[in-house]
Amino acid sequence: QVQLVESGGGLVQAGGSLRLSCAASRNIFSFDRMGWYRQAPGKQRDEVATITQLGKVSYADSVKGRFTIVREVSKDTVYLQMDSLKPEDTAVYFCNAHPGGIDYWGKGTQVTVSS
Repeated sequence: QVQLVESGGGLVQAGGSLRLSCAASRNIFSFDRMGWYRQAPGKQRDEVATITQLGKVSYADSVKGRFTIVREVSKDTVYLQMDSLKPEDTAVYFCNAHPGGIDYWGKGTQVTVSS
């Protein structure tokens, strides 16, 4: 069974930065794709950033130029560097991993951006 544990969320002012971490219980090279998703109050869960096994990255238009997804293979960890945060970024952020045929999710970490 795969476990994903997110950390790094918190309360920041607009324009600030946070780095979210997703620690996996297995070799992250075994995942076809990993990524970050977020869900704001009363909204559906949206894709924020993904990275494939081959290293291809993708970002939602709303975060391009501000967020960066990075993997550190030696630690089996994927990060989401979040800069120039906006109040609209406030949400619970979830880590996702797809090892092939199955999706795994972390429990989420809260990010709150004040104006």
